Amino acid sequence: MTVWDGVILGIVQGITEFLPVSSSGHLVLGCGFLGLGCGSLNFDVVVHIGSLAAVLLVYRRLLGRLLLSAFRGRIRLHRGRVRFANPDTRLLLLLLLATVPAALAGAAFGDTVETAFGSRRLVGGMLLITGSVLFATRYAAAENRPLNWWRSLAIGFAQALALLPGISRSGSTISAGIFTGVKREDAADFSFLLSVPVILGAGLFKLKDYSPAEPGEAGLPVLLAGALAAGVSGYIAIRFLLRVIRRGRLHWFAWYCWGVGLLVIALPG
Repeated sequence: MTVWDGVILGIVQGITEFLPVSSSGHLVLGCGFLGLGCGSLNFDVVVHIGSLAAVLLVYRRLLGRLLLSAFRGRIRLHRGRVRFANPDTRLLLLLLLATVPAALAGAAFGDTVETAFGSRRLVGGMLLITGSVLFATRYAAAENRPLNWWRSLAIGFAQALALLPGISRSGSTISAGIFTGVKREDAADFSFLLSVPVILGAGLFKLKDYSPAEPGEAGLPVLLAGALAAGVSGYIAIRFLLRVIRRGRLHWFAWYCWGVGLLVIALPG
């Protein structure tokens, strides 16, 4: 893997991790169509770290408050209902709740999901599904309902489905929020915050198979180039998608997903 390979794949990871077009699907397609070196385990880890850095930078203030709320927020039971002294504590608990479905699905079906990454046509089919879900948000009523436990779980189950390559994590979680009546901007923020444990967990999961002596592992210049490209492109992608969502244009990405999905299915091999 060359430095330019690292830059290209880092940009693909950073952009598609947050835009609703499936990062896992695009990395599979990028490796297959462009012939890029994608077998480096330490490279996979560092581009995930670069993507994570982008989220931390955009949401640094809110994430700082959430971290503090874990120690300062008080929870009490009042007249049979749970009350939170701090709204950040409530949001933190909802994020933890929404993380559970994907964690359980990954533990139960990890091998099956890993096998799915070898099927290019499956990626194409899943991209068609992603596009259809995104297009349906165009007809969702604009509501402003607060996040609660069942809406958070619905978003969490959508995230679990996104373990399949071609199903966009950001697209499915934001769409699930919109379909359950959550304000579009709040659904996007919740989705990006939810990506923190997911990206971190994916990186740590890959580390369990890491061996420094493994042949084909990327060198330090490639790793640095990939991480930087993923971080910068990821930051730009988050800012861009937030603007698109505020304008109610999430369905725009459906056309791209449909086009790529049909192309992948139609191509021989």
